[in-house]
Amino acid sequence: MLLNLAAFIVIIAGIMSAKSLILPFLLAIFLAIICAPPLFWMRKKGVPTVISILLLVLVLLGLEMLFSSLIGSSISEFSRNLPHYQERLRELTSSYITWFKAQGFDISSEVLLENLNPGKLMRYSANMLGSLTGLLTNTFMIVLTLIFILSEAAGFPNKIRAMLGNRDAELSEYGEIMQGVNKYLALKTLTSLATGVLVTTLLKVIGVDFAIMWGLVAVLLNFIPTIGSIIAAIPAVLLALVQLGVIPAVWVAGGYLVINVIIGNVLEPKIMGSGIGLSTLVIFVSMAFWGWVLGPVGMLLSIPLTMTCKIALAGNPETRWLALLLGSNRDAETALKRINPNSRPQ
Repeated sequence: MLLNLAAFIVIIAGIMSAKSLILPFLLAIFLAIICAPPLFWMRKKGVPTVISILLLVLVLLGLEMLFSSLIGSSISEFSRNLPHYQERLRELTSSYITWFKAQGFDISSEVLLENLNPGKLMRYSANMLGSLTGLLTNTFMIVLTLIFILSEAAGFPNKIRAMLGNRDAELSEYGEIMQGVNKYLALKTLTSLATGVLVTTLLKVIGVDFAIMWGLVAVLLNFIPTIGSIIAAIPAVLLALVQLGVIPAVWVAGGYLVINVIIGNVLEPKIMGSGIGLSTLVIFVSMAFWGWVLGPVGMLLSIPLTMTCKIALAGNPETRWLALLLGSNRDAETALKRINPNSRPQ
């Protein structure tokens, strides 16, 4: 056990050291998983592989250029104005602390401002967008890796069979990884885009600055489970408070609440069905772990990475217990039924 733990620590340290190289490669892999179904569909329709890959790459480059044009200037302007917003938030916080003291509450303003600095949340959102924009500067590396992965996609099954030494291997676990990650990424992208459109429309109507940027923040942070939507809402609410006042900030907070309840609690469960097969605790821990290892982009990719690890562990009898530990209660109930079909879960 200690040897395995030491090997795990060495691997994680290596991943953190090579983060700048691993992140573009991971993004290329997940883009290849998303692009594989349309690639195979075009090949079935008789479109040559080279033309199919070229069309997919052109679509991705077009989306990247659209993203850069929409968000690049907003990030720069917001970063220039960020010190002003932070100072204004500090003044508002100080004024509220003074009011509470006048009402008889004993509050240490220095300690509160040091430990509860709302400006840090706005700076964190700007840093996340900045890190993503910086990652897009590696577009050439990502696209080149993606082209090679897609060009080799058709031969991967035979290579894996050759590695396993079994011509007739089913490779069902590998197909399950592809299908699970692909389904999650596709459906989560659709619901995230819907969230971003609604948030942008809400902020445009109320008159909050950088509405498109905050909509994109909502799209990205919606990939972060549990707390992503909350983190996305706080900076926009604070900016509405600084820019427009208390009542508009309340309207913004209420709008975010309604959008996230409809998308996260009604629409997503209905579309995704039984869920993603991970326990709630594992979802939260994986978000913190991959965020620590790979930074903000790791938080965005935490669920696909953990799903991949879980499915891979389930394919090996020696590590299946770890997959059950990562899985949901439904997975445990299914395993118990296989052991004793007549038993009832406690």
